[in-house]
Amino acid sequence: MVRKGGRAGRSVKAHEQGDQIKMGGVTSSTSSSSPATAAGGSSYSAEAAQALCCACVGQSTVAVEEAWGRYDAVLGPGCHFVPWCVGRRVAGYLSLRVQQLDVRCETKTRDNVFVTVVASVQYRALADRAYDAFYCLTNAHAQIQSYVFDVIRASVPNMNLDEVFGQKKEVARAVEEELARAMTMYGYEIVQTLIVDIVPDEVVRRAMNDINAAARLRVAAAERAEADKIQQVKRAEGEAEAKYLAGVGVARQRQAIVEGLKRFVPNEKDVMDMVLVTQYFDTIRDIGATSRSSTVFIPHGPSAVRDMAAQVRDGLLQATAAAGGGAATLKAL
Repeated sequence: MVRKGGRAGRSVKAHEQGDQIKMGGVTSSTSSSSPATAAGGSSYSAEAAQALCCACVGQSTVAVEEAWGRYDAVLGPGCHFVPWCVGRRVAGYLSLRVQQLDVRCETKTRDNVFVTVVASVQYRALADRAYDAFYCLTNAHAQIQSYVFDVIRASVPNMNLDEVFGQKKEVARAVEEELARAMTMYGYEIVQTLIVDIVPDEVVRRAMNDINAAARLRVAAAERAEADKIQQVKRAEGEAEAKYLAGVGVARQRQAIVEGLKRFVPNEKDVMDMVLVTQYFDTIRDIGATSRSSTVFIPHGPSAVRDMAAQVRDGLLQATAAAGGGAATLKAL
């Protein structure tokens, strides 16, 4: 009867160990990679080791030993003698590995934009504070999540949406400082806190993309207009230079014609008439050479050219007379 009761007691103790492992925040599932399984193997192996008054503690794990229901000691990695017959037992196992908890917190910014902030908290239990980590805290995940919610919802509403993206390191630092101050008393160390994602509402994201696209299109339109302006200015400068050079060429051509005619025609009046006739026929040729010009019909017989030459001479005479220096010009004409 004693042995049967002892086995039943050991079975109840094994179930209590599993419950206390879950309550201690070490693991939230019973998979093969859980710290309890790594430390003591399967539940049958742990029960068999307990029956033999032995406890096997895995690497990066500590076990909490109790004597008659009271805390007695922390067992490090290795095999330990735990005589159940004198009231000693392993109350549970505590992993010392770095664990990660992802917390999604929805809040709003100062410009009334709702965002979802995803914080990643990396923490671990301290070996020298195993008593506090095992007995003082029921659920480490829930405790950390509450502090993360409190800090994020206190800091993000004081920032605009753009400031939240630009100052996420400051938000992560505030969360880490608050968690470090609160979780140290429970035997946990906050290794690092990261703000891994900031997700605004879908409508806000589309609006932000539209604003960015419109700004870039405005810059592109300004650049295209500037490019068109440069092309037009360069084209005008090229046309002006071409016309200037064409005028210089025409002036040199006429000068050469006049100098050539002076050699064979002694009368300067006849030279002027021949130059005007030459220019007249050049103008007629240019009008006929292009199809996009407006043609003006004027008398173009020899008498018309003579009248035109007379009109030009009269105009020059009147201009020089009005200027007061027409004596020499009248003599020349």
